[in-house]
Amino acid sequence: MFSFRCIRKLLQYVKFYFFLLMENMFSVFPLRKKCFAGEIVLITGSANGIGKRVALKLAPLGVTLVLWDIDDEGNKETSRLAQQNGANRVFTYHCDCSSREDVYEQADKVRKEVGDVTILINNVGIMIGKKFCELTDEDFEKTLRINFFSQVWTCKAFLPAMVACNRGHLVSTSSAAGLMGFYRLSDYCASKSAVIGMMEAINSELYHGGKRGIKTTIICPYFISTKLSKGFKSAKPCFLPVYDPEYAASRIVNAIKKEKFYLIMPPAVYLLGLRIFIPRKIALFLESYVKFPESMEEAFGQKKKD
Repeated sequence: MFSFRCIRKLLQYVKFYFFLLMENMFSVFPLRKKCFAGEIVLITGSANGIGKRVALKLAPLGVTLVLWDIDDEGNKETSRLAQQNGANRVFTYHCDCSSREDVYEQADKVRKEVGDVTILINNVGIMIGKKFCELTDEDFEKTLRINFFSQVWTCKAFLPAMVACNRGHLVSTSSAAGLMGFYRLSDYCASKSAVIGMMEAINSELYHGGKRGIKTTIICPYFISTKLSKGFKSAKPCFLPVYDPEYAASRIVNAIKKEKFYLIMPPAVYLLGLRIFIPRKIALFLESYVKFPESMEEAFGQKKKD
């Protein structure tokens, strides 16, 4: 039986949760901003899309950029543009992030040739967009290797040095799809949910281990207009817009600068965090209301196959 004291305690927790939610969404109190000068920043998937744009926005801020991708020509172009934008030191590496051996080999090279990475931005990712029964075992494994296990291996490679000096920043790209399962995204949702769980657990271990100088930022966007989204168009752009990559990259850099734990965009994505409190039928109704299945069929369905 609940006592009055228990009810009062519960209300205090609800009030505290509401305050944290408002603070995270609207930054009621300005957060202190990180100085990027002198940081060694490694970005996976830097040849194009969000990774490329984040690199270019960090270039004039005094960082050393380490760029990982399998697209060597695209990576060279990112390096060239970054140097035009003011970056003094840029290092490019061919790295297949779906290969544990390659990740560890390239990490060793980075430590020897550049130094210890102080900001790790795990950005590389793929989206296949097939229904569950259409996905082959190889499809599922590929998605998990690139979207999730690549982040396991990079964190294992670079986190120990951060722990040793109690300084660093782990930035992980997850997705709104990591907060709830969506149509045609079973493998993608699984990989992005895993990222959120792992990064929250790492953050907990660092916090309780007294390593509070190491920050964590988890990026949870809806769709962004890059090659990954294959022309996905939102049926309700006022509610769930597909963001321009330049704008998204600016938000990501700003979140890192402010050392935010979550960057969730657009604000409507916060509603996904309430999924455990609402009946599943309501969640499915909302998915239908924003015509998500239709948008996915248009972007990834049979008619897109030549």
